[in-house]
Amino acid sequence: MNRARKRYLLWTAVVVLTSALAFAAAGCGGGGKKSSKGKSNLPSSIGKGEGVLNLVAWEGYTDPSWVKPFQQQTGCKVHSKFAGSSDEMVTLMRQGGGSQYDMVSASGDASLRLIRGHIVKPVNVDLIPGWKDFIPQLKSPSHNTVDGKHYGISLQWGPNTLLFNTQKVKPAPTSWSVIYEPTYKGQITVPDNPIQIADAALYLSKSQPDLGIKDPYELTKAQLDAAAKLLKQQKPLIKKYWALASDEIDLFKNGDAVIGASWPYQTNTLEADGVPVKDLIPKEGATGWADTWMLSAKAKHPNCAYLWLKYISTPKVQAMQALSFGETPANLKACPFMNKIQKGGCAQYHANAPASYFNSIKFWKTPIADCGNGKNDCMDYTAWQQKWTQIKG
Repeated sequence: MNRARKRYLLWTAVVVLTSALAFAAAGCGGGGKKSSKGKSNLPSSIGKGEGVLNLVAWEGYTDPSWVKPFQQQTGCKVHSKFAGSSDEMVTLMRQGGGSQYDMVSASGDASLRLIRGHIVKPVNVDLIPGWKDFIPQLKSPSHNTVDGKHYGISLQWGPNTLLFNTQKVKPAPTSWSVIYEPTYKGQITVPDNPIQIADAALYLSKSQPDLGIKDPYELTKAQLDAAAKLLKQQKPLIKKYWALASDEIDLFKNGDAVIGASWPYQTNTLEADGVPVKDLIPKEGATGWADTWMLSAKAKHPNCAYLWLKYISTPKVQAMQALSFGETPANLKACPFMNKIQKGGCAQYHANAPASYFNSIKFWKTPIADCGNGKNDCMDYTAWQQKWTQIKG
């Protein structure tokens, strides 16, 4: 066992013990008892909600259509702080010594940082009935499950797409190359996020195979430099780097942007407002997100948090959020509800797709130095952050 692995096991043991003590102190029902599966130091029941639930979330993840019923049913009033990037989520969850927010809807490029930083703690999936109906890939994914401990409940997933104005971008694009070329100079927008480097790396893995990029999140220095070079060349073409989904929506509404990297949520919102847009997954493939509701290690309202996990995992709410955001639910039983709300909604968002579709998406994850080859020659996330700062100048 190498030293890195030993250190990892040590901090995992510490965070589990610390989290358990903190949860018991918070007074969540049954804290410290064994669950039905014999897991110690986790609550075995959900107590009465504390009346408040403070969330850090992606924009669109706390729509009133499902938040209001939750508040009425539980008495837990939801307060949301929207974050524009995973970096911002991690920063917000650290505020107030980690006690300002109860939960966060973290993507894969943030979840392991939150776990390693002792900012979140394990949860008891036995208390979440919907969990047993999740797709197999999201019951114990590596981005939120460490050494058998579940540090949250998977939520939704989907691809990062290429969004374009159908009246101003002709012919319809088929490749990510369109956002790296000057055809639409000054009308292109992409996320303001270091993980955007992975999108460039994915494109380069197809357009420049000699670089040897196999995983867009596991980049050597030479590969990271190549992705950074492409993004640096792209910078003069950019109208604006968007932080929040609403920023990109405004750019397309105002005509300031006609093409860019996006999420299906922007497409849905723009189409609803009559803006002529479409999105697609280009021929090179796509990166994507698989989000997790995670519980703060110092949550002040753990019972409301567990009630939220239980509620947000139900098939109906999963369906509502999936169609609102334009993503795919984790709960397999959401399909009938999706089709009831929107005819063909289940197939449209691949909720009944084979595992091969899920596996085709390169989901966000935190870059680390150890790529599994024993050489530690990959660039970690700190290097990515530094490179992103240099790219933007």
